[in-house]
Amino acid sequence: MAPKSSTGKEKATIPDEDEEPLQAVILADSFNNRFRPLTLSKPRCLLPVCNAPLLDWTFESLALAGVQEIFVVCRSHSELVKAAIRASKWSQPTSGVKITPLVAAREAFSPGDALRDVYTHGIIKGDFVLVHGDLVSNIRIDEVVKVHKERRRVNKDAIMTMVLAQAGASHRTRPQGETSVFVLDAETSQCLHYESVPGHPPKAKAHIPREILVEHPEFDIRNDLIDCGIDICSVEVPSLFQDNFDYLDIRRDFVHGVLTSDLLGKSIFAHVVTSGYAARVKDTKSYAAVSKDILARWTFPLVPDDNHPAGDAYEHLRGNRYVAVDGTVQLSRSSTIGRHTLVGAGSSVSHDAIVVGSVLGHNVTVGAGASVRDAYVWDNAQIGHGAVVEGCVIGEGVVVGPGGRIEEGCLLEDGVVLGPEAILQRFTRVSRRRSGKDEVEEDEDEEIKTVEAAQTDELRASLGKASNGVIWPYGPAEDDEDMDELENFSNQRLLRLGDNASDLDLSDIGSVTSSERSEMDSDESDDEHIVDGILAPSLSLPGGPIGESEFQSEVRQSLERAFAEGHSVDNAAVELKTLRMASNVPLRRVREAVVAAIVERIPIENAGAAAQRKEIGRVVQRWGPLIDRIGGRDAVETVSVLQGHCANSTRLPLFGQILAALYQSDIVEEDEIREWHATSSSKGSGQGTLAENMHKCWTVGGKMIEQFDEQEDESESD
Repeated sequence: MAPKSSTGKEKATIPDEDEEPLQAVILADSFNNRFRPLTLSKPRCLLPVCNAPLLDWTFESLALAGVQEIFVVCRSHSELVKAAIRASKWSQPTSGVKITPLVAAREAFSPGDALRDVYTHGIIKGDFVLVHGDLVSNIRIDEVVKVHKERRRVNKDAIMTMVLAQAGASHRTRPQGETSVFVLDAETSQCLHYESVPGHPPKAKAHIPREILVEHPEFDIRNDLIDCGIDICSVEVPSLFQDNFDYLDIRRDFVHGVLTSDLLGKSIFAHVVTSGYAARVKDTKSYAAVSKDILARWTFPLVPDDNHPAGDAYEHLRGNRYVAVDGTVQLSRSSTIGRHTLVGAGSSVSHDAIVVGSVLGHNVTVGAGASVRDAYVWDNAQIGHGAVVEGCVIGEGVVVGPGGRIEEGCLLEDGVVLGPEAILQRFTRVSRRRSGKDEVEEDEDEEIKTVEAAQTDELRASLGKASNGVIWPYGPAEDDEDMDELENFSNQRLLRLGDNASDLDLSDIGSVTSSERSEMDSDESDDEHIVDGILAPSLSLPGGPIGESEFQSEVRQSLERAFAEGHSVDNAAVELKTLRMASNVPLRRVREAVVAAIVERIPIENAGAAAQRKEIGRVVQRWGPLIDRIGGRDAVETVSVLQGHCANSTRLPLFGQILAALYQSDIVEEDEIREWHATSSSKGSGQGTLAENMHKCWTVGGKMIEQFDEQEDESESD
């Protein structure tokens, strides 16, 4: 669970003087348009995340790992990037980190092009860390570097180690529109096969070369991993990009090319981390997810009140509220600052205004009666009185006029002014109208002119009077069919803030129809082994999956042994994960078995409520962590599973006490209890005893939420 308090920042060990300084290369450009029009004014790496430039979060992540020399490769808005580096605290002589900007050629339109520039400059002296300028991480990368170097001592052809994080298939920082299949040797973690998996159009099978089955007796097929975008590379990696100009994307071209080449003779390995935090801000959906994770302290020790990358100082209040401590914040007594909210220095919130689950930058003003929910409002923005701003990103210096309404998924570029009563429908993108004085990137100038020329009276009316805004077109581009599979409009919807894409046909386990299966089977190659249901979290071959009844029996026996013999939680988790991989069942099935075993292990006490709570606390404290160790954390699912089991069990009266014990043990958080309670399935539906019991659990959960609210009110009154 996320730490509840901060105790300081753990530093990586300083390397010996004889060792080469650990170098890192940051690819600052995004090489896509997912944040447009926000990135018309600044590059993605300089977008503020919790009031610090994203690039500063990346610097912090690398410094935490002991990196001493960083090269920042930039092309778009390179002067802004260089200025940001000069202003960063890591550019100070006392920082212990040397940061050098490297301006890429104008023709650099891909990560591969950027790495070819790195090779041309001859700056890499040894093994180095390769990341993107959108990384937020507290993982000890230096430990992965040590593993990589040890492997290189015995295998000079091991040129890269990819850092992957274990997570549930529905983890919010795992992008549904851009996942991957990794086939890993079960013993050595060598990557044997890589396959990119877009969310749409749906992809239901992985195509694995048959020689892998022949040459490797045991391997894992993993589709439950978050690609952290952290690679430990040997010095020859840039030269391989130089020798192969068709290597554009690091994963889909370089990794795939190395793994399928008989001539190169190189190998790539994976390092799967099971603790720590690492995520990339690759799109607007992950922008919101990472921001919320920072506020929820999953990134500790990189949190707003301690080690804030921009050097800001915040007070951490109950409910993960953060308020700048310099005395410049003005909050009206009748205003409401909700949970998971950050208020930057110089900002003011007027009477009867509400700010919940949001980030306010520096010098932001929120007018009387305005409502800001799940929004990210950058420096110097003004939200007029009575305005409603929900689930969107408001750029620097934006003015939302009185009574305006900005709906979910909207993006407003820096400097946009909206008139009174402006109404922006969901997913509207607005840039400011350019004048002759505005400087834009050369390759964007023509597109901006086209967008401005397409404005209609209806579009202008939605922006309010005296607006300088320009609304960008919604929907697929004319050349959408020719786009990269990850960048087409339908797939990008899965990566867009506020879009659940519920109308898209997305593959899930077992969702492929017989007709679709027939069509896909006809494409099978003699050189490939087709694996059905690649969206299953993990799979081991050969041997085939065990049966359902056998799986249930094996899980029960495994848990009984763990309980009886006093196994450690880690050892119990390893055995359960092995069973899961052998059976190819969804993670939820294992979670159901674990929750049921823990609940049924709680003895019924007749000595009163206090004695019963003590027994529940004892069992949950000992075995509760196992719920999250079996393959990923999903606390909302955990509560749902607990509800389902109690509703079908004699343990129904214990539901509230068990839920409270899980909360006290940091296995579920207040936010996650609220999220579970808000789902329609938690209320119970239909007739009969089961529906009635489900509703009883839901009612108990509601009582707990009322207690949370009362505690918050008491805290605010203090």
